[in-house]
Amino acid sequence: MANKVDIWMPLYVADYLSATSRLTTEQHGAYLLLLMDYWKNGAPPDNDAVLAQITRLSPDAWSNARSMLEGFFQLSSGHWVQTRVESEMQKANHNKQSNSKRGKAGANARWNKNNAPSMLQAMPEQCSADGTSPSPSPSPSSKPSTIQKKTVAPPFGVTESVWQDWLKLRKEKKAAVTQTALDGIEREARKAGVSLQTALETCCERGWTGFKATWMEEKLTANQRAANNLHVLTRGLTAPKPFWAKPTEVDNDRLLQP
Repeated sequence: MANKVDIWMPLYVADYLSATSRLTTEQHGAYLLLLMDYWKNGAPPDNDAVLAQITRLSPDAWSNARSMLEGFFQLSSGHWVQTRVESEMQKANHNKQSNSKRGKAGANARWNKNNAPSMLQAMPEQCSADGTSPSPSPSPSSKPSTIQKKTVAPPFGVTESVWQDWLKLRKEKKAAVTQTALDGIEREARKAGVSLQTALETCCERGWTGFKATWMEEKLTANQRAANNLHVLTRGLTAPKPFWAKPTEVDNDRLLQP
């Protein structure tokens, strides 16, 4: 599990609302409290007394909410673990460490410019004869700066294997992986009455970089289309997948979906 991070917690509003449409108002509050406690203290233990305390629910209310909320987590070593939270915590820790290293490197470059091994020794040299404080000038860098590419977070309801296959396909087709492209596929998937998981599976199976609802409509009967609509509404928990999609395990990793 990722280490604790004491910084802001990302919340991907569209992903969160898409994955939690079946929760009541009370369950929304309990789920968010679980996520915030997870971010601050790590994965919560599988202990009803502790979980009820975290969610501010009575034991009876928690027993009712548990059946809905436990589906967003996986039980591992006696704790409620969610891979999306773990991934976001790792990225946050990486960014925190990178920013710290850049800050230290910048400070060292400024002081080393005057051949001073420490700030105390550099201070007298930095002071001019008239007592004025000169403005610091940026130090030249021998290495060109690199720009880190922005990555698209895995969406809710999509298994890790399908997500990696789709990323590989986009790379082979030299198609950029952007949030705009993913939103477009999800929009077309809703029109076709299938889940985003099914749409990405179909793209991988047929070598498509994109997805259009019209490409699939002629392959679905009325009963199959109704079953797919139920599949989308229930996030893949009850309805079967269409005949042209291979069966996969539904990913319980749903979050902020972050």
